[in-house]
Order: sequence, then structure tokens, then C-alpha cells
Amino acid sequence: MDFSGGGGGGGGGATLSEMYQSARRILLSARDGVARVERLASAPTSSSYSSAPLVGGAGDPAATEEVRREVTQIQGLCAQMDRLWRSIPAKGQRDLWKRKVEQLSEEVDSLKEILDRHSLRQKKRILEAKERAELFERANGESSHVLRIFDDEAQAMQSARSSSRMLEEAYDTGVAILHKYADQRDRLKSAQRKALDILNTVGLSNSVLKLIERRHRVDKWIAYAGMIITVVVMFVFWRWTH
Repeated sequence: MDFSGGGGGGGGGATLSEMYQSARRILLSARDGVARVERLASAPTSSSYSSAPLVGGAGDPAATEEVRREVTQIQGLCAQMDRLWRSIPAKGQRDLWKRKVEQLSEEVDSLKEILDRHSLRQKKRILEAKERAELFERANGESSHVLRIFDDEAQAMQSARSSSRMLEEAYDTGVAILHKYADQRDRLKSAQRKALDILNTVGLSNSVLKLIERRHRVDKWIAYAGMIITVVVMFVFWRWTH
């Protein structure tokens, strides 16, 4: 993979940097969407009891679903970036990108928690509105239309939650597979390095032993030659003096 840029010289990656910038842009859009959903949810929309009672601050299910899609998209990018930063050779740049991706994941998780809390509040409001509608229907028998509206909205929200849950399960499965492949690759690399170290050590040991044996043989022949020369010199000296 071609690595360049990424917060300084000698690290990061063009693809990783582009994915990070894209994720940041989507994150900003998701933040705006969450703020819009919160504003709509806090806006009072209840009618008077002269007509059917409506849910206060019902929000916009389409806006909520759009934000959920953006959150899921960012989570997918984070999963891909999590795989990419692990392959960066420079430790400094690898740690830098690790912190960036983790920070981005934390921000996305925070948005997801806000959306989940919003969905729980909406579900509670719908249930309360149903109870009020039932009481109102028993009072004047004119709230069946409101109940149908609430049923349709509840079904739409249930469908949105089901879709979101399926996307989250697919995302979790993909992340687990990527982590498994990364761990297997790291273990294989570690085993390869250990095998090479053992082979190098064995090869070095054999070479040292052969060198020691060769040096021992040479020293032995030098000692024998020295003794022979000494005896010859002494014998020659003795003959010469006598």
C-alpha cells in the first residue's frame, strides 16, 4: 500500500488520510443531524382536547434514520481505518493514527448513544400518547384516527430499528473478521521471526564450533612442531659442544 502524508513525514497513508477526512465530514453532518433531531423532539406539538391528543415533540423519523445511516457509515470507515493503521511500518505514525481512529470511534459511539436515548424517549412518548388516546376514545369515541397514526409511526420506527440492528450486526461481524485476520497475521509474523532467529543461532553455533575445532588442531600441530624443533636444536647443540 502506498503510504504518504498522514500527519508528518514518513508515515500515514493517502488512502487512510482520505478515509479519515471523509469520516470527519460525515461526522460533522451527523452532529448537525443529531442537533436537528433534538430540536424537533423538544418542540411542543400537542393539540388541545377539542381534537385528538398528539405526541409532544415527536421529531422526524426520517431525519433520525438518516443520522443512523451516517453513524453506520462512519463505523464502517473506522473498521477499515483500524485495519489500515495496523499495517503502517513506522511506530510513531502508527500510534498517531491509532489515536485518531480511536478518538473518531469514541465520538461516533457518543452520537449513537444519543440516538438510542432519543429512540427510547420517543417510544415512551408513543406509549404515553396511546394511553391518552385510549382514555380520550373512551370519553368521546373519536380518537381511532389518532391511534392509527400512532400505530403507523410505531411500525415505521420499529422497521427503522430493525434495519439499524441488522446493519450493526453486519458491522460487528465485519469488525470481528478483520480483527481475527489481523491477529492471525501478527502471530504468523512472530512465528516466522522466531524460526529465523533459531536458524540463525544454530548456523552461527555450528560455525563457531568448526572454527574452534580447526584452531585446536592447528595449536596441537604447532605444539608438536615446537617440541620436535626444540629436541633437534638441543641435540645439535650437544653434538657441537662435544
